[in-house]
Amino acid sequence: MIYFKLPFNEKLYSTDENSSHNLVNFYSFDGETQINFNGNIVEIDSERFDQASISSEFLPEDNNHFSAETKEEYLENLRKVIDVIKNNQLPKLVYSRRKIFTDFNEIDLKKSFKNLCQSYPNAFRYIFINGETSWMGAFSEVLGKFDKETHDFETMSLAGTLPVSENWSEKEIEEQKPVTNYIRNILNNYSENVNESETYDHISGNIKHLRTDFKAKIKPENLDKIIQELHPTPAVCGIPKEFCKENIQNLEKFPRELYAGYIKIETEKTVQYFVNLRCSKLYKNAVHLFVGGGITAQSSPEKEWTETELKSEAVFKNLVIFNLFCLEIP
Repeated sequence: MIYFKLPFNEKLYSTDENSSHNLVNFYSFDGETQINFNGNIVEIDSERFDQASISSEFLPEDNNHFSAETKEEYLENLRKVIDVIKNNQLPKLVYSRRKIFTDFNEIDLKKSFKNLCQSYPNAFRYIFINGETSWMGAFSEVLGKFDKETHDFETMSLAGTLPVSENWSEKEIEEQKPVTNYIRNILNNYSENVNESETYDHISGNIKHLRTDFKAKIKPENLDKIIQELHPTPAVCGIPKEFCKENIQNLEKFPRELYAGYIKIETEKTVQYFVNLRCSKLYKNAVHLFVGGGITAQSSPEKEWTETELKSEAVFKNLVIFNLFCLEIP
């Protein structure tokens, strides 16, 4: 079961499960896991959604016995990350953590998803329950969008994070530059005419990012190659990609699973790819929130902790949860 909304589109979609078509796919960060939702993409009206059986009773139990990274552990590991960056003269490496919430009795999945949709109208928003794994998320970073008729390919460089009210510092500006250069270099290998926008603010709820847009004509047969080269982008991994990916897997406490992977949505006219960032893994008795940040040699561990706390609110503040006394939180 999956429900989703596309950016700037309040129509609700699902799959009809009536065919072998795989038009909705989730890919893990490491590329080793793929979750497919069979069937054609269909629009779902609000009445049908309200009548659908979407209960936390269908969620799996969390029997992993994971303990979330404490602030002290995070700060200590981040100092190791910064040492790796300095010793290898890396422009950037992305470090993430899980925030695990267990102090509740039940989640109202429908209300939570509706809240998420209202909070982030410019994002790809989804919720799915698929056997032993269930996720919900909303983020607006586009890994790629391909128009099957015009062969136009669009993507974006999105990096740097601050509260909306704060001004950009050199740290965030320098963090976004290698992401932009990385994408530009890849597209130049597949297109003779790459259009690049000015860098501007991208608002997402209570935070903002630096964003640069790209557009290029490409050959359809090169689409998969481009996506594989783009993922994982420096915005979720670092530069150089393979070196940073290896260090991420060694330094982070937990595997990322679907976090920082991507979602593919194919329709008759387009193929769209969304980075899976502001997301949570749902259990009957726990919620695992995934958050991370781009680390540079100039990063302050304390500020990076605060940034991840801010990012975790993107999903958590929209959850409708009840404690043991059946009181709604908040």
